[in-house]
Amino acid sequence: MARTGRPRSYDEQEVVKHARDLFWSRGYHTTSVQDLVEDLALQRASLYNAFGDKHSLYLRALTLYVRENLENLKAALRSGPVLPALRRILANPVGVTNVSGRHPPRGCLVGNTTAELVPGDDTAQALVAAAYDGFVKVVSDALRRGQANGEVVTTATPEALALLLQMVFQGSALVVRAGIDRRRLDESIDALIDSLRQPGWSASGSA
Repeated sequence: MARTGRPRSYDEQEVVKHARDLFWSRGYHTTSVQDLVEDLALQRASLYNAFGDKHSLYLRALTLYVRENLENLKAALRSGPVLPALRRILANPVGVTNVSGRHPPRGCLVGNTTAELVPGDDTAQALVAAAYDGFVKVVSDALRRGQANGEVVTTATPEALALLLQMVFQGSALVVRAGIDRRRLDESIDALIDSLRQPGWSASGSA
């Protein structure tokens, strides 16, 4: 039977993007359905019909975040020296993903989800686990390239170094939310990046 009624007058993907930014700014538990209705300019019935409920919309927003985050991470590490790119990523974890600017983001949405919903939410846990694995895979590939060209130390496997960087990335996103002094954070990140640089390496590729 054909569906009747007025067609949707909104872009569903744009709604998910705005919901992502709202959840990212306020958190899952403190964002109410009414907040979503007002911010997304949707009727409650439209929101429920299109997305099911708040939890389902959150999962779609998180899925979008993870996909965009991974794509931008790959782009940032695709070519050129590895360590300067990693330094920029660690120093500005929010900057890895593009945001609309309607709401200031707070840290990393994957890390925030881990803190708010894991354990206890199996679907969210699977999404964040996949996101962490994706980060490690992309960074491992970049570090492997850096080891091959003499930029990165070979005292540990790319996977071990990537997991370390993944933990630092999440920690950086968390302490930025707490208002840590940026100078202290930058000094710590610089110390880590320096420890990964092969002695004698130069950007020109000559040792």
